[in-house]
Amino acid sequence: MARKKEKIVVNLDLPKDDTTLTRLYIILFFSIILGLGSGLFWVTNSGFIPTANGEPLFTNLYCGATAQDEVGNPTGEYFQTNQKPTYTQNQTCSILQDRPDRITWEGEEWTMVTKRGKNFDVPGVPETATGTTTVLQPLWLNCTVEAAGNYEYTVAIRSSAGDLLEFNNATANQGGCGFEMVTIAPDDRYELIFISKGEGQFLSTVTFDMTVHYYDGIPTNMNNKSLWLGPALEAGPLKVHPTIFLNFFGLTFFFFIFPASYYWEKVEETKNEVEEKFPDFLRDLAEYWKGGLSMTVAVQTLATSEYGALNDEVKKMSDQLSWGIKFSDVIRQFADRVGTPLVQRAIALIAEADRAGGKISDILVTAANDSRELKFLEGERRRAIGSYIAVIWTSYFVFLGVIVVLAKVFIPAIAGSNSGGEDGGDSGGQTIGNMTIRNIDPLFFLTIFYYGVTMQAMGNGTMAGLMASGRFSTGFKHSGMMIVVALVIFNLVAFSPDLIGITEVPGLNPSSGTFVPAALYWG
Repeated sequence: MARKKEKIVVNLDLPKDDTTLTRLYIILFFSIILGLGSGLFWVTNSGFIPTANGEPLFTNLYCGATAQDEVGNPTGEYFQTNQKPTYTQNQTCSILQDRPDRITWEGEEWTMVTKRGKNFDVPGVPETATGTTTVLQPLWLNCTVEAAGNYEYTVAIRSSAGDLLEFNNATANQGGCGFEMVTIAPDDRYELIFISKGEGQFLSTVTFDMTVHYYDGIPTNMNNKSLWLGPALEAGPLKVHPTIFLNFFGLTFFFFIFPASYYWEKVEETKNEVEEKFPDFLRDLAEYWKGGLSMTVAVQTLATSEYGALNDEVKKMSDQLSWGIKFSDVIRQFADRVGTPLVQRAIALIAEADRAGGKISDILVTAANDSRELKFLEGERRRAIGSYIAVIWTSYFVFLGVIVVLAKVFIPAIAGSNSGGEDGGDSGGQTIGNMTIRNIDPLFFLTIFYYGVTMQAMGNGTMAGLMASGRFSTGFKHSGMMIVVALVIFNLVAFSPDLIGITEVPGLNPSSGTFVPAALYWG
């Protein structure tokens, strides 16, 4: 009977090319691209580059390339880079279009109504801003009326001059009522009226809601200074603008320094984990040598032991020795793969002892003790410097907190205190005794504060990293984390609508109390 052939398995764990630097260069390439893109977006929106029409360079570049003259429009009725754009010209560029906000009047219930109404206001973009362009502001009114009988009634809206703008005749208890207006012009004191047509016929309950599309003349993605804010992102009670141009100032530095430094720190951490187990490996190797085993057998035996991050390297050395590679070549290749000065120095010493034929066990013990002492000293340095790093982070948080309080509380208070008064309107400030407080722009100070916090993050983080490890990569990693903290805090707290120049959406402002229209009756 023929013997079954045995299957021979050879583990060819051949040395592979080190891709660490290749990955680092790839990360650096994309980081630089993202950093340059963020920097260009920020600087072209910051207003630092003067333009012929006073608009940010980014707006001119985008709208100048994409805005098209609509069919039938006269020449010049589309965005041009050599003149201040009008409302109509802004509307021809997608990022400068004014999109409506919805303002509502709801939550009221009137009871026992025969003739009742309330005043309300309709805000909107002024005609001086739109020129000859007609801006339609549609209005929707939905109502429900209940009564003791199927009483007829009228719901209407009239202007402050008494002109009837829209009305609807309906019957109580017959479902919903209301109407839709194609547009309602901005004006104060419109009147919403409910009137029962029958004498003594009361409408038991009247409920309604009114919605108006409101335009303010400012591009939706901009603030009232034509600076880029981007679309708003609402998350519950929070409303943030993640693409506000100021964010890209911090993101520029973040992309330049953080991704590559974070990757390199991961590489250094892996090397440190190998170094931590390296003295234990040398000590065990010395013990096996003293027990009479050759280096080849000792390494192959230790390949089954637990050395954490060093396991793969020990296994690789064992495989190489099983192929017949000299021990001195194997440990040199190991030193080249790890690449740290501590390992290379110890391996060079062991390789030289192996070549010279000395008492290698003593060399191994000496190298293990030397490596362990160096790692102990590194740990002592980290523990000693840790308190200083904590102080740097604490000082940064204190600085950040003070800046946010100044931006959120102090600057708006000063801006509000000198925005009115006898001298506040025309003279550009408020006079108190012999002292004049000039009008200030909260957005200007908020911008300066944010730039200052970002620069503080760069300096503090770099110093913290250099003190911790002596590597710039560690410092840039700290700086990147500080920049992220500043971005989050400013976006959640400081970049509020009143500080970044967003006009507050006005309401319909229904009047308190009621009135009985004297000159409005329907038979």
